[in-house]
Amino acid sequence: MDMTTTYMGLSLRNPLIASASPHNGDIGMLRALEDNGAAVVVLPSMFEEQITADQRHFESLTECASANDSAEAQSYFPKYDGYGFGPDGYLEIVRRAKAAIEIPLIGSLNCVSNASWVDYARLIQQAGADAIELNIYFIPTDLTMTGHEVEQRYPEILHAVKTAVSIPVSIKLGPHFSAIGSMAPTLANGGADALVLFNRFYQPEINLAKLTLWMDLDLSTRAEIRLPLLWIAILHGRLPTSLAATSGVETADEVFKYLLAGADAVMTTSALLRHGPKHMRSLVDGLVKMLAARGFNSVDEIRGCMSRKNLKAPADFERANYVHMLQDYRQTRRVRTSA
Repeated sequence: MDMTTTYMGLSLRNPLIASASPHNGDIGMLRALEDNGAAVVVLPSMFEEQITADQRHFESLTECASANDSAEAQSYFPKYDGYGFGPDGYLEIVRRAKAAIEIPLIGSLNCVSNASWVDYARLIQQAGADAIELNIYFIPTDLTMTGHEVEQRYPEILHAVKTAVSIPVSIKLGPHFSAIGSMAPTLANGGADALVLFNRFYQPEINLAKLTLWMDLDLSTRAEIRLPLLWIAILHGRLPTSLAATSGVETADEVFKYLLAGADAVMTTSALLRHGPKHMRSLVDGLVKMLAARGFNSVDEIRGCMSRKNLKAPADFERANYVHMLQDYRQTRRVRTSA
């Protein structure tokens, strides 16, 4: 079975990627993922807050300030407690990981200001990463900011980073743009080597007992596959860039569906957090079995077969399918009620 895949110019042994995860900063975990079939690993994100905290810590040691002032300032910034690394530590992880595994390594960057995107993208490349994933996690809480101003940040950040580095650059997008169909080609034509659909914006819950905000990591489920599946199917074959699917990948079934829709690569985090790195082997082997059972000889044979571009009835991705679903539900309910 030919499982080889090309993703943003990188030659991969299969389309399975272990996406950014709290565990991916551990060299032993990266080796286990490689041994169990992962074609690429994405390191945890380096956050601008960590860079800022590291800088402020340095300033607190070198500037004349009262002990109380320093302690108070430090309390506003996250401490490095397992998931995060300071910038120097993160770059060391990139170097060690590159020396420890043979599969491609993608560094992940999550910043706010243009200067940090550019400076640390350059450093991640110098540390040995094969590509960079820009995780643009931005919630526009400024009520005076227009939709255009919000969306303009993405091509601006992409342009700044692409100018600074020579390795491939992907952008991990959220689904909440006013027009994804316009933003996607804007980024693709602006130099994005891949679009990763979709980022999950973590949202707070309220603890009623303590009346506090409750921030927890809510792992994705299979039900979350539908929105990225829809947009990958719409965009496949219409952009000069790779498409990666993420969210809802629990079994080989979801991998197969994403490939049918047109994904070049399929990412998973939640399933690996639930089941460990050996679960990657079940995804790879499961995909091989599904291809063989249907008489396919390669991944390329199925990629995009059920995309909007290749379906005989492309309207299924538009309003017609929406109308049919509602009508079918109403008719099914009538039959059940009469029975």
